Amino acid sequence: MNPAYKDHELKVQPTALLPSLPPSTMNDKLVFLGLLYFIQGIPYGLQSSLLPVYLRGAGHSLTRISLTKVLYFPWVLKVLWAPLVDRTGTKRCWLVATVAGLALTCLASATVAPESQYAAVAGSLLAMNVLASVQDIAVDGAAVRLLRGQGELGLGNTAQVVGYKAGSVFAGGGLLAVIDVAGWGWMFTLLACVYGGVALFVWGAPVLDGEPGRAQGETRRGSRDAVRPWRVWRKLMDVPGTPWTMLYVLTYKLGEQGAITMFPLFLLDHHMTARELGMWNGVVAMAFSICGSSAGGFLLSRYSIGLLMRRVFVIRTISMVFQCSLLTVLEPSPLMKGMSVLSLSVQHFIAGLITTLTFTAMMNCTQRAEESIQATHYSFLATLEVLGKLSFSALAGGMVDTVGFPIAFLLFLFLTSSSALHVWRATETGALKEQLKEQPQ
Repeated sequence: MNPAYKDHELKVQPTALLPSLPPSTMNDKLVFLGLLYFIQGIPYGLQSSLLPVYLRGAGHSLTRISLTKVLYFPWVLKVLWAPLVDRTGTKRCWLVATVAGLALTCLASATVAPESQYAAVAGSLLAMNVLASVQDIAVDGAAVRLLRGQGELGLGNTAQVVGYKAGSVFAGGGLLAVIDVAGWGWMFTLLACVYGGVALFVWGAPVLDGEPGRAQGETRRGSRDAVRPWRVWRKLMDVPGTPWTMLYVLTYKLGEQGAITMFPLFLLDHHMTARELGMWNGVVAMAFSICGSSAGGFLLSRYSIGLLMRRVFVIRTISMVFQCSLLTVLEPSPLMKGMSVLSLSVQHFIAGLITTLTFTAMMNCTQRAEESIQATHYSFLATLEVLGKLSFSALAGGMVDTVGFPIAFLLFLFLTSSSALHVWRATETGALKEQLKEQPQ
C-alpha cells in the first residue's frame, strides 16, 4: 500500500497546510460556507425551474427553452481556470469579486424584457454561470483550508450540500411563486441586493483573516500553469488516492441516477397523477434528500467515513432491490402508491446521505495535495462527479425506451451493486482502508 495513506500523514498533513489561519468556531465556518453555497445554488434554481416556466408563459418555443441547458457549460470547463484561482490572488478577493459580479449581473438582468430579449436573457444567465463556477472554485478552496478533521469535514460538506439545495429551491420554487406579483425586474433587483449583502459579508468575514497573499513569483508561476494544463495534470494524478476517487465519483451515482430519473415516470404511467407526483417526488423527496445530507454530517462526527460508506452503499443496494420489485405491479392500488412513496423517500434520503459522504471523501483526498493545487484538485473531482451523473441521466430514457422498465432497472441494480463492491473493496485493501479505522476527532 502507498505509505501516503498512513494515519499520521492523513491527520498531520492537512493541519500543516494551515499554519496561518486563526482559530475560528465551527459555527462561523458553517455560516460562512452555508451562505456561499446557498447563493451558488441560485443560478441553478433559476435556470432549471424558474426560467423554463417563465419563458414558456412568455410565449417562447420549447426548442429555445431547451437550448438554455447549454448555458451550464462553464461548470464543465471550470477545471481549466481553476489553476488561475489557485495560484493568483486570495480566496477572499476571488469570492468578493465573483459575488459582486453576480450582483451587477442581476442588476443588468433586471433591465431586460424576457418576452422580447431572449439573447440578453441567455447572455445574463451565461455570465451568472461563469461567475458562479469561479466562485465555486474559490469557496471549495477555502473549505479545504478551513475544515480540519473528519468531524469538521462532515459538517462542512453538509453545509455545502444543504446550502446549495436550499438556494436552488429558493430560486426555483420561492421566486417562481412571487414572480407573477413582483415581476421580472423586481425579482432580479432583490437577487442583486442578496448578492451585494453577501459580498460585504465575505469582505469582512473573520474566518478568512490571516490568509496569506500570493508572492509575485508564485502569481507568475500560477499564470503559466493555467496555460500549461499538462503540468497541473501530473500534479493532480500524483496526489495519493486520486485515481481511485476519480473512478468512484464517475460511477457511484450511475444506477441511482437512472432509477431517480425513471421511477417517477413509471409511476406517472401506472400509479400517480402529475399533481401527486409533483408533491411526492418534488417537495417530499427533496425534504428527505436534505434530511439525508444533514444526517451525513451528524454521522461523520461519530463514525469513520469508511465504515459509513460501506454500510450505506449496502443499504442503497437493498433499497434498489425493493424498488425493482415494485415494477412488477402494474395495477394501481393504495398499497402500491404507499410502497412507491416509501421507496422514493428512502431513495432520496440515502442519495442525500451518500452525497455528503462523497464530498467529504473528495475533500479528504484533496487535503493530501499541496496547497497550491488544492482548489484545482477539488474542482477536477467535482467536474467528474457532475459528468458521471449528467451523462447517465441523458442515456437512461433511451435505455428504458429500448428494453423497457424491468430490464433497465436490472441494469441500474447491477451498477448500484458494482459501486457498493467498489467501496467495499476499497475499505478492505484500497484507498479507504485507513479511513475505516480512523475515528472522528
